[in-house]
Amino acid sequence: METLFRQLGRIPGALMIVPLFLGAVVASLAPGILEIGSFTTALFKSGTPVLIGLFFVCVGSQIDLRAAVPAVEKGIVLLLAKFGIAAAIGLSVAFLTPEGTLWGLLPVAIIAAMSNSNGSLFVALTSQFGNRSDKGAISILSINDGPFLTMIALGAAGLAQFPALALFSAIFPMIFGFILGNSSPTARAFLAPGEKLIIPFVAFAIGAGINFGVLLSSGAVGVILGLGTVVLSGGAAVLCLWVWHVLRRHPRPTRNLVAGAAEASTAGNAIATPAAIALIDPSLAPIQGIATAQVATAVVCTAFTMPFLVAWLAGWQRRNGISPEAEEAYYESKSAAGQTAATPAE
Repeated sequence: METLFRQLGRIPGALMIVPLFLGAVVASLAPGILEIGSFTTALFKSGTPVLIGLFFVCVGSQIDLRAAVPAVEKGIVLLLAKFGIAAAIGLSVAFLTPEGTLWGLLPVAIIAAMSNSNGSLFVALTSQFGNRSDKGAISILSINDGPFLTMIALGAAGLAQFPALALFSAIFPMIFGFILGNSSPTARAFLAPGEKLIIPFVAFAIGAGINFGVLLSSGAVGVILGLGTVVLSGGAAVLCLWVWHVLRRHPRPTRNLVAGAAEASTAGNAIATPAAIALIDPSLAPIQGIATAQVATAVVCTAFTMPFLVAWLAGWQRRNGISPEAEEAYYESKSAAGQTAATPAE
């Protein structure tokens, strides 16, 4: 069994993808197993709302806004870039295509996948190819975890009905976790394991509501969604980061764009977004399974392809005299100059 778990761990997004797949298999081949009642049904079939709510508490507790200024600025730029391109493409598909879909891709799946990002992959890649300000941007980028940004886009466009109280009740667990995590390091450390621990149970419960045929047929088009996320949301993030460097008048050798490319992914937790949205607006329940399948495929696709984009961009930068080290040295020199200016003469 240990060997099996080690092998499964090599699959990108395995914590979310594998249980989701197993839940769909069980629901398709032997649905009665999950209907025996008591704790079994509550945990593996009908407990999705509770599990998602607890998951968002843990996610919110890990969002830390106390970071260095360059990291915060980078995080804000990347967050707005990801959300902006996701909303623009998703809403364009909803309003400008004849059936409100593009090659079968649903707007809710497009926005959920493109506005979200894999924080673990971001940190791993920026640790290898970037610098401290790149890694520190995750404190802001963690905001795109969960359904909040997707709800904003769909609600503002009138594609879903989210009453103010219902919207607040959906995001309150994350706000509650955020308050706990930022007011107490002990609470943050206590809730940190839950961010991963709950994922497989959430995924299985969501998968238990998906027909296996839907996962294979409708989910296949998620490859297009994954590639679109890497190219379009990654491209938007890189472009906006470059504009930020220009507007801040950073010297050319310091215009490091690795963080933008490392943001061109979809995290496994985005798979829960369609289910979370359908709980608030039941009119979206009929497409929940299809949207979930599309996002799940995009998660795997971006995890495989995005690291190649980051490695290529890092190599291109170095060939053109741009490096994360030069950027970090620039920030350190500015900080040292500021401290010297602030020190009164003796």
